[in-house]
Amino acid sequence: MMNQNLFTTLILFNLVLATLVLAGRDFYRILDVSKSASLHEIKKAYRRLAKELHPDKNQDDPSASQKFQDLGAAYEVLSDEEKRKKYDRCGEDCLQRDGMMDGGMDPFASFFGDFGFHFGGNEQKHETPKGADLVMDIFVTLEDLYTGNFIEITRNKPVMKAAKGTRKCNCRQEMTTRNLGPGRFQMVQQTVCDECPNVKLVNEERILELEVEAGMVDGQETRFTAEGEPHLDGDPGDLVMKIKTQPHPVFERRGDDLYTNVTISLQDALTGFTMDITHLDNHRVSITRDKITWPGARIRKKGEGMPNYENNNLHGILYITFDVEFPKQELTEEDKEVIKKILNQSSNNKVYNGLRGY
Repeated sequence: MMNQNLFTTLILFNLVLATLVLAGRDFYRILDVSKSASLHEIKKAYRRLAKELHPDKNQDDPSASQKFQDLGAAYEVLSDEEKRKKYDRCGEDCLQRDGMMDGGMDPFASFFGDFGFHFGGNEQKHETPKGADLVMDIFVTLEDLYTGNFIEITRNKPVMKAAKGTRKCNCRQEMTTRNLGPGRFQMVQQTVCDECPNVKLVNEERILELEVEAGMVDGQETRFTAEGEPHLDGDPGDLVMKIKTQPHPVFERRGDDLYTNVTISLQDALTGFTMDITHLDNHRVSITRDKITWPGARIRKKGEGMPNYENNNLHGILYITFDVEFPKQELTEEDKEVIKKILNQSSNNKVYNGLRGY
């Protein structure tokens, strides 16, 4: 009986061990997202962790390289719908067995751009020639800058393909010595080239994905490595995308603050009112006034401005300036007398230089 219990325990232990092996790495835990996370949430978590876990930034951590590789593998799987379904069904082992894992990804590869982050250490000097960088403005909405978003951009890129024949390549200037006779020589500079397989440039369409992070400002750059102009004897240049904000019909951004105008009726200006403003992410900002609102009056709503780029938990101020719409119909003499009685104001009109001090 005792041997039978021991045998049963060993079988259960082996089953648990096999389950753990099949499960492989917990990619959701590595990316710190829930199993119901959207693709947008997965990409945002990936970019954030890629910056934190880059080996060049964590040179004192002996496990930094492995963490970085695990992060790349997690993103490779969870950002691909087919791979994610298979992973959810039977774990990493199924993906490995079916040849669906390409290994760790570089979080700063050209597909997502590197956002201009360059970490120290292991810098190498490249003498390989490089094509020209391309710089282009990307116009984004204020809504994108408020909530963050991913924007797909179609890039028609010239790519080198093999062609028939050979060509001169890697041309360089070298000094050679010519013998002009006994005791006489001359140093001459000449162009020396190698023979390389011939190539041709073919336009290919590819999709680049630009992450617009909440709180970004005009002029911020995202660099896509090797997506610029090609070089026949070297590496392609980079593609640099600069953020530009499209004009918005309701809000104006100044730093982290937002400005907007509201036109109210003369009746509401005198008696008070309650209204809502629809914000950039569709939440409602409530305004209640129980006192007179004069033309040009401005109120502040703290925490209702733009998110701060460095700390999205901080928001600027929303400034609301009121305009008053006066009635267009003519008033009767009786109405005028009633209004005069209610307002009880003297006709103490002032004439002054309103431009002084501007």
